[in-house]
Amino acid sequence: MALGLCLCGNWTSVRLLSVSTREPLLVPLTVWGKVITNTPAKSACFFFFLILLNALCEYIASWQKEKNVFLNCLDRHALSSPEKVALIWEKDEPGSEVKVTYRQLLEMTCRAGNLLRRRGVKKGDCVTIYMPPCPLAVASMLACARIGAAHNVVFAGFSAEALAERIRDAQSSTVITVNESVRGGKVTRLKDTVDEAVRGCPTVRQVFVAMRTDAQPSGILQEMMSEDVVCEPAAMDSEDVLFLLYTSGSTGKPKGLVHTQAGYLLYAALTHKYVFDYRDGDVFGCVADIGWITGHSYVVYGPLANGGTSVLFESTPIYPDPGRYWEMVERLKINQFYGAPTAIRLLLKYGDQWVRKYDRSSLRTLGSVGEPINKEAWEWYHAVVGEGRCPVVDTWWQTETGGICIAPRPSEPHAEIVPGMAMRPFFGIKPALMDGEGRAVTSDDGSGALCLTQPWPGMARSIHNDHQRFVDTYFKTYPGYFFTGDGARRSEEGYYQITGRLDDVINVSGHRVGTAEIEDAVNQCSAVAESAVVGCAHPVKGVYAFVVLKQDAREAGLVAQINDSVSDKIAKYACPDHFVRRLPKTRSGKIMRRVLRKVAEGDLDGLGDLSTLDDPATVQEVIRGHRDLAAERRP
Repeated sequence: MALGLCLCGNWTSVRLLSVSTREPLLVPLTVWGKVITNTPAKSACFFFFLILLNALCEYIASWQKEKNVFLNCLDRHALSSPEKVALIWEKDEPGSEVKVTYRQLLEMTCRAGNLLRRRGVKKGDCVTIYMPPCPLAVASMLACARIGAAHNVVFAGFSAEALAERIRDAQSSTVITVNESVRGGKVTRLKDTVDEAVRGCPTVRQVFVAMRTDAQPSGILQEMMSEDVVCEPAAMDSEDVLFLLYTSGSTGKPKGLVHTQAGYLLYAALTHKYVFDYRDGDVFGCVADIGWITGHSYVVYGPLANGGTSVLFESTPIYPDPGRYWEMVERLKINQFYGAPTAIRLLLKYGDQWVRKYDRSSLRTLGSVGEPINKEAWEWYHAVVGEGRCPVVDTWWQTETGGICIAPRPSEPHAEIVPGMAMRPFFGIKPALMDGEGRAVTSDDGSGALCLTQPWPGMARSIHNDHQRFVDTYFKTYPGYFFTGDGARRSEEGYYQITGRLDDVINVSGHRVGTAEIEDAVNQCSAVAESAVVGCAHPVKGVYAFVVLKQDAREAGLVAQINDSVSDKIAKYACPDHFVRRLPKTRSGKIMRRVLRKVAEGDLDGLGDLSTLDDPATVQEVIRGHRDLAAERRP
């Protein structure tokens, strides 16, 4: 049967409406947390609430007799609206977009599924996908889901060594890639990277290659053309694995987080619809790469489950110029735009003219994801990009959560949005702040380690091949709670503000200060476009601020200006000591803070893998700047 969703007024339950019978089926969200409060051994509650989640998700899975995620994402939409656009592939060159309808995507996916089946991929296998954002990458993900195989999408900027490590851990026998990727006018030979990686992966027995830079159908596309357009979906249990996604770990070994079928899809669809006010007919523009959880949840699964039109962005924010995002918004008539604060700060540096040049009247909601957004960037995003009329939803969530957990929306109509705050927990999410003694902070206007007190459908179920690490990482620090690893502050109104990773907290002159707090103070200086703050060895404090200036900003007096800002906003003991001018970033726009920390400490032999850098020259510039500054200050 098909499914409709509506929310009860108190937001404590989700009402599932059978479209065929119109009978309401009430699933209370509060039941997700009852196991924690009712289980005597709270530290062992994980296993018990998985049983509860399984029962809940089995109920959800009855939406379709076949119990397959794929049917909710494609089949039902291809049946009701076959010519509706499912994907808009925004290729590297502006104006060369490719539109793919639900019918076309279904046919492409079925052909890919039949090909994988014929070549020996079976239910329970794991297929590694090493591709840039493109329709075939999405079809490959959905083809795996259709035949019951898990997918392991690896960001196409990772090195051969990083790719090999993820292939080995996932025990993949099949890899899908492209000959070359095109990004920012640069061509990268991904097949060469795969060839190098699989030499160290004895489980790999076949590699499928699509020709991204070849106009003629060849490789996997040519092979797919001989396959049938009908592919029988595998019957899946709600708790069968849907995908693995690797994220960094404190030990250096990536964690292969396990997400399952029904609960994940429900949560991705629900958060996509209500956080962004998604409506039928909208064009949803999430510019994240599919190699990250944001791309999984808000480029692929959430929008497709809701029958939406989703943008696949292949390029960069500044190619061929800093107006790229906004030119795309005008041309594609994008209604919701979801990007990273690092990209917003980068574009702020280039000035308002690149935004105002294009018509953005189609925009209705703006979103930020990946790290806390500082107040100045938020205000520029809201006032300039959104023309003061689009709500900015600063979303907090993680690979582990599967979907957005805290965001300003949904809320009552016209409810306030506070700049730089994630604010309101989503339906069924119950945060808690824990102090240094492991006790819950009960007062308003408090801060502490951010934990979640009850399970939710989209949460990861395990770490692949290492379930004990999953328990130790997320449930051992605060028994009975899910430990997120982030710090947060709760205001008197009950709103939440993320203060950054707890492992990014610096001990400054005996005081613990979050790097995100210092960065926010630095970024409020009128000359500063963005900054990154790390701790380093120092007899007393040890704060190193890497600063990027706005175009045409004057350097005179900058050090004093920034120190005054930090002193006013935080305290004099938190004032940074050092300043340089450029930040190394990954191709997805994330600042490589571990590299900056090593530079600040002078450990140039410990920089690690730099293959994901968008511009490796930035590291050498930072190193030279650090040396020049050290020489200037040498007595």
